[in-house]
Amino acid sequence: EDARGICRQQLEKIDLAHHLDTKVIAEGVETKEQADFLKNYGCDYLQGFYFFKAVSEEEFEKLLDSQSGIVI
Repeated sequence: EDARGICRQQLEKIDLAHHLDTKVIAEGVETKEQADFLKNYGCDYLQGFYFFKAVSEEEFEKLLDSQSGIVI
């Protein structure tokens, strides 16, 4: 495991998923360094506290209504 909290096995899983023509979602991204690394390594989608804190269902619906079309 390196300073970004990412181990070789996780990177191999990303490669395998892409080989199988599958999209990859990285969960639990907490820092810009992790986000940049995972994006550069080929993760298709990222989610975690770095992007947005956890919210209730009601707050999430409000966010969707006010931010339709967000793509990260």
